[in-house]
This record gives sequence, C-alpha cells and structure tokens, in this order.
Amino acid sequence: MESTVPARVREYADQAVAYVRRALGLTLEYDSDTLPLLDHYLRTLQEIGSEQTATVQLVVATAGAYFGEVVRRRLGGRWETGAEDAEWRVVLPTGLNFAPAGFVAAAIAMADLDDLDTEIDAPPRMRPYVQRTLERMGEVSVEDYYSLCGRLDTLEHVHEVLVAVAAQMLGNPDGDDAEGAEGAADADAAADPAPEPHGLHDLHDEPSGPVTVN
Repeated sequence: MESTVPARVREYADQAVAYVRRALGLTLEYDSDTLPLLDHYLRTLQEIGSEQTATVQLVVATAGAYFGEVVRRRLGGRWETGAEDAEWRVVLPTGLNFAPAGFVAAAIAMADLDDLDTEIDAPPRMRPYVQRTLERMGEVSVEDYYSLCGRLDTLEHVHEVLVAVAAQMLGNPDGDDAEGAEGAADADAAADPAPEPHGLHDLHDEPSGPVTVN
C-alpha cells in the first residue's frame, strides 16, 4: 500500500522523476520498462568532477528512492529508513534486502564502493541459497552488472528462488528437499514471481547477513 511508504521516500523518488524529465525530456513510470532511462541518466553523471559532489549525492539519494520503489512495487516488501539516506533499505517478502542508494552510487561509478553498501543481504538461513544462485548466473558486462536494470534482474531471480526454497522449508522443516526446490526455481527463472507462502515471515524475521553480488 502506498500509505506504508515513508513520505521522504515518496518525495525523493518523485524528485528523481523530475530530474530525468528535465534532463532527457522523458518520464519515468515506476516500472521496469522505463528503468533504462534512469540508467542512461546516471551514465551522464560519470564525468562530473569532485566540485559537484553534492549534486551526485543528491542524485544518489533520490534515484535510490526511485529504484527502491520500482523494486518494492514489482516484488512487494517494505522500506526500512533511518537518519542517513544512504542507509535506507528495501526488504523483500523473502527477507532479501538491499540499500538502493548503494546500487545507484555503484551504477554511477561502475564499481563497488567502500563507503556505501552495494551488497545483497539475506537472513542467515537463506544465504547459502542466495550465494549458489548468484554463482549460477551467467557472465555479464561491467555496464550491465552495475546497471539498475541488471540489479533488478538479479533481485527478481534470487527472490524467486528464495520463494521456492522458503515454501519447501515451511512444508519440510528439516529442509531435506530445499536444494531440489532451489534447482527447480532456478530452472524456471522466467516465470512470474510466486506469492509469498503462508508463514514466510518466520524466515525473513531473522537477522540479515551480507551476501555479495559478485
């Protein structure tokens, strides 16, 4: 529900829409179809010098809010916000979570950054499945890897795998067949994301731990 989105997130996301419209004459629609416009806009910032650091920081915060909203509207989940914009996180129904501002900063720099979180996190029980899923994904170019379109593809794929794994875990607490469920979901990556299984919150209420997207 839109009422659950923090007001500052909505404000920042709408600012990102305005920046892209002013720069490119085109409108972001909070969907995957227009996300390439934001990627293109971010690439235009790669040559900005250090004297415009404040401008880049503002774009990172606002574009991060926008990208987080695209993911949340597409996959579900919630925002976790704090005093620092760069630390805002989106938590998906599977417990998969990330800092959108870190993804945006990495997209501009085309590199991981030491001062911002550019990793995917997950509840400890799910980390091995996330790692294996990421390792199975094919090689991509640096530009595609750091693009927000590429990040969305990765999040969708890993989220789908965790939905299947979590459903298997909830039906079989011992987890004997969870790896089989992971493999089945991995093979069916093009399918629409499944709805959250009943009781999935039991998994994603666990503390998160870092899982790199490398």
